[in-house]
Amino acid sequence: MGGLISNLGSHSVPLAIFDLDNTLLAGDSDYGWGRFLVDQGMVDGAAYERENLRFYQEYQAGNLDILEYLSFSLAPLSRIDPTQLAHLQRQFLAEVVRPMITGASRQVLDLHRARDDTLLIITATNTFITAPIAQELGVDLLIATEAEQREGRYTGRVAGTPCYQIGKVERLLDWLRQTGNNLAESWFYSDSHNDLPLLEMVTHPVAVDPDETLSDHADARSWPEISLRGTEIRLIRGNWNLV
Repeated sequence: MGGLISNLGSHSVPLAIFDLDNTLLAGDSDYGWGRFLVDQGMVDGAAYERENLRFYQEYQAGNLDILEYLSFSLAPLSRIDPTQLAHLQRQFLAEVVRPMITGASRQVLDLHRARDDTLLIITATNTFITAPIAQELGVDLLIATEAEQREGRYTGRVAGTPCYQIGKVERLLDWLRQTGNNLAESWFYSDSHNDLPLLEMVTHPVAVDPDETLSDHADARSWPEISLRGTEIRLIRGNWNLV
């Protein structure tokens, strides 16, 4: 498959693709947003937190029903006044997300910038949460689950294909066809076994602070494993060198 995909498009600048939650971020922004809404009294605390945790555990286990989860997670966007929602979005970025951004994460992005690679974040988390984060990280290209909007308000529904597991691959392939980019000499960084379909497609898959399933798979395939949890990138095993 990799050879076929590499021939899609005509652009020759390598892509450096990054998962977001627990990869570039030392935490999960989607789960964090749910807890933030609880802390702000915007949702029913105990019940919402219980469901938020359940869905997060199912995601980690790889058996998340993405449509059920999106019905749950996008619902508050439709109930909150847009002006208040914009304020909450800014507060969430400042108080919850920025502390998740490590020096090592900024370092790996800068290393790829220095190589003139094209930076792209691809994430299952919805655009309401992730667009400001991508901007904070200085990454212009974002493929994420789209939260539907009508007449300036969120509907609580998903628009198009959720950017999750094989859906993440489908969304990327659509973007490659539309933009003329390709996966020749591409990189993809992820922490999760949910991203194995995409990791298998790129030239340079990199496991970042991986879950146990991905770590075992990376070891068997001799993929490099790094950590972005500190001030500088730390090589755990394998061969990874951008300099």
